Amino acid sequence: MSKHRPSGDGMIRNRGKFWEGRIVVGHNSDQSPIYRYVYGKTQKELIEKMHQKHIEYDGIELSDNSNLKLSEWLEIWSEKYAKVKLKFQTYESYLSSINLYINPYIGDKRISKITSNDIQELYTTLKKEGRVNYHPEYGKQLSASTVSTVHRVLSAALEDAVKNVYIHKNPVKFTKPPKRKNGEMKILNEEELERFMEVIKQEPFWDDLFYLELSTGLRLGELCGLKWSDFDEKGKTLVISRTICFRGGELIEGDTKTRNGNRIIYLPESTYKMMNERKMKIDSQWVFPNPLDNSKPVNPSSAYMTMKKLLEKAECPDIRFHDLRHTFATHAISSGVDVKTLSNILGHSKSSFTLDTYTHVTTEMQKSASEKIENMLDDMFGLDVMSL
Repeated sequence: MSKHRPSGDGMIRNRGKFWEGRIVVGHNSDQSPIYRYVYGKTQKELIEKMHQKHIEYDGIELSDNSNLKLSEWLEIWSEKYAKVKLKFQTYESYLSSINLYINPYIGDKRISKITSNDIQELYTTLKKEGRVNYHPEYGKQLSASTVSTVHRVLSAALEDAVKNVYIHKNPVKFTKPPKRKNGEMKILNEEELERFMEVIKQEPFWDDLFYLELSTGLRLGELCGLKWSDFDEKGKTLVISRTICFRGGELIEGDTKTRNGNRIIYLPESTYKMMNERKMKIDSQWVFPNPLDNSKPVNPSSAYMTMKKLLEKAECPDIRFHDLRHTFATHAISSGVDVKTLSNILGHSKSSFTLDTYTHVTTEMQKSASEKIENMLDDMFGLDVMSL
């Protein structure tokens, strides 16, 4: 058996035009040392770098796993860590990022050799030409949102590698992914909303779905995932506890987006009556069953495409389904619903997120409030308050 050299042990040598140093940072299973090398133009420069390297690896004992390729570690990590901790949809998204955007570019690199610069260059490459299929508008450019997902995958995977002492630090911490651009929020104004409501009344299968959406602001997957067991007739409430999405050619039932996504919504009286009447007509566990097979929920894609057709018929702007949620929230705030209550209805994790999202509405409300206060002061004091 070879002699065990303690971690931190090092040596330096003159290589002619430069100086080379190495320190022991761990050991393989056969007890052979794992080295890290440092180079300098002069002996003094090398000694200074060696000192910094000693500090960097202080208390670190790397092992065989430090030589794993990133693709090998990601395979282990996805099964042992990600699959256990993540929701199915997020897990599927992470696997897609690994297979499409990480392994083809840096999967062959050793995890202990990956640098922040490697990862930053990956982000730049992906943003510029990472799209798998050519897009007529964006070409090969990949969205900042997708690159941000890659960032989250690498950050989580390499942080777990640090915890297992496979690497001594997480290089992702020193990188910056491209900033995500939030999709522009579009809402239906009162006139457009009125036209849309008139059009959906002509659609026997879809009218209740869109009416419920515009009176609760549910996410599309939450709406399609409603079961009659979620409807409390006596309490006039809906329990939101699941979501439906289309994955791998089939509809998957999963958890809500966040912990706060699990919530109870008190229904407006008109919506409660609609739900009561609908329950009498629907022979399915699903509130909105698939029209071809009532043992299954309606496909979210079908609801989305139907919305597009109805918007066009009502001569309304071409908006996303999520903008119906924004429409509900905007009109709710304008009608006097406070931000905290609205945040609970929408299932947001923090009221501050709700406030930031709908700041355009609250700003107008503050302006309106200042005018009301001005009128109140005028009524109370009967004079121009500016002259006081």
